[in-house]
Amino acid sequence: MIKKNNILVTGGAGYIGSHIVEKLNHKKFNIIILDNLITGYERLINKKATFIKGDIKNENTLSKIINKYQIDSIIHLAAYLNISESEKHKKKYYKNNVIGTLNLIQACKNSNVKSIIFSSSCSVYGNVKGSVDERKKPNPKSYYAFTKHKAEEIIKKFANKYKYKYGILRYFNVAGASSSGKIGEIEKSHGHLIKNLSIETLKKKPVVSIYGNNYDTKDGTCVRDYIHILDLVDAHIKTLEYIDTKHKSLILNCGYGEGYSVLDIVKIFKKYNSQLLFSYENRRIGDVGMIQANVKKIKKILRWKPKYNNINKIIKSSINWEKTL
Repeated sequence: MIKKNNILVTGGAGYIGSHIVEKLNHKKFNIIILDNLITGYERLINKKATFIKGDIKNENTLSKIINKYQIDSIIHLAAYLNISESEKHKKKYYKNNVIGTLNLIQACKNSNVKSIIFSSSCSVYGNVKGSVDERKKPNPKSYYAFTKHKAEEIIKKFANKYKYKYGILRYFNVAGASSSGKIGEIEKSHGHLIKNLSIETLKKKPVVSIYGNNYDTKDGTCVRDYIHILDLVDAHIKTLEYIDTKHKSLILNCGYGEGYSVLDIVKIFKKYNSQLLFSYENRRIGDVGMIQANVKKIKKILRWKPKYNNINKIIKSSINWEKTL
């Protein structure tokens, strides 16, 4: 059990943040949410948490929050995360994802913060054949991935100096919604395949674009490893507990170790709406052909046992969530 009780969640009004806050809330933590509500939503703000509308680009705001609320742990999720957009607006992504993370870390100086969990991305690995483990040297292909890798480096660099331990969680493709039906993914701009397909499936004439059909994969479309949001949340809680009891830092993949191509996913959605059509478009800049997790480390170290490791469950919960919107 975690002794800490004051937790700051940056980006806590977003898709992943709101699910983490819901779970922390069940465990009776004192939760402070910081979100600028650009891609977060008031609807997703947990009523039992303290909400502050603010930005990680403002170091002064961060210092005040960390000191005023005597923050022990930070779960840092606030980031821009559209791969295509990152290629066009590099400065925007650098300021937010890199400088924002640096501000957050600098604000931890002379504070109570003992642990930081960072939402990184499998995109830091670049293109990988077969499954990838945490020892692989990062090789980011998109600008978004580059900013995530830079943020990882900042968190590692200051850990000893500011006396905190870190958990860097490299997310594979997150999808699905909470079983309560109260929270899920609202933001459409991230270009998430399962989100987009869930929206389309409820239409009379559903159409989806597939970006690229000439990748070196089994059917020419990109292959991804999907993880249900609730299993990802569980990984965060277990990481907090691990750092609290073992006082060690760690880097972990968060996925299932199973790859599905875009066409595989489209075919599953066709079961829900047989009218679903798709068209091939040009590849998106920064997209890698294939990425799949090796998850031996997270299972061994955290004794993490996924409960929703089923692509059909993930898709069904996504469609059910869309019906509530």
